[in-house]
Amino acid sequence: MSTEQNLASAITSAELSDAIKAATHDVFLTMLGVELTPGEVYTEKTEAAPASGVVSLIGLAGPWVGTGSLSCTASFACRIAGQMLMTEYPGICEDVLDAVAEITNMIVGNVKTTLENRVGNMLLSTPTVIYGRNFQTRSARNQEWTIVPFEWDGERMCVQVCIAPNPDAESKTVRPGFPVPHMLNV
Repeated sequence: MSTEQNLASAITSAELSDAIKAATHDVFLTMLGVELTPGEVYTEKTEAAPASGVVSLIGLAGPWVGTGSLSCTASFACRIAGQMLMTEYPGICEDVLDAVAEITNMIVGNVKTTLENRVGNMLLSTPTVIYGRNFQTRSARNQEWTIVPFEWDGERMCVQVCIAPNPDAESKTVRPGFPVPHMLNV
């Protein structure tokens, strides 16, 4: 795909938020039997404030590159795992982190499939899940995140995606990996 075609098929924040809402709805309903209530969509360019809980990140690569993320409280993550694995989890453990990673993989994978109709084939990385207190994530490049909050019985989860045309897409020497690195300040 040429740079002109790539830019001509630019993804709007509304299209991205619609893809996130549809993917999240489908995954939660199909895999967990839960209907989430989407909140007000917003975009953000600034660094996220320090937070506590669980964050799952997954990279996107191809003609467009970026990162998809799911963030929630520890109790929300335990509920995800409980619904998915049909058991109760009183705290964060390996099963909970694996369940959050898999849900993130399914949601961002569905968003990727929707976007591929516009921008061409993309690849997903393996999810990385982080759990802790008072940590901060940020993109190494100042990109815009489209953030869709969801509510489940009064608890909040956010699904966010930051995606942009790949500056190396036209190069014959495209380097492997993900040109938009994600950093974590702990």
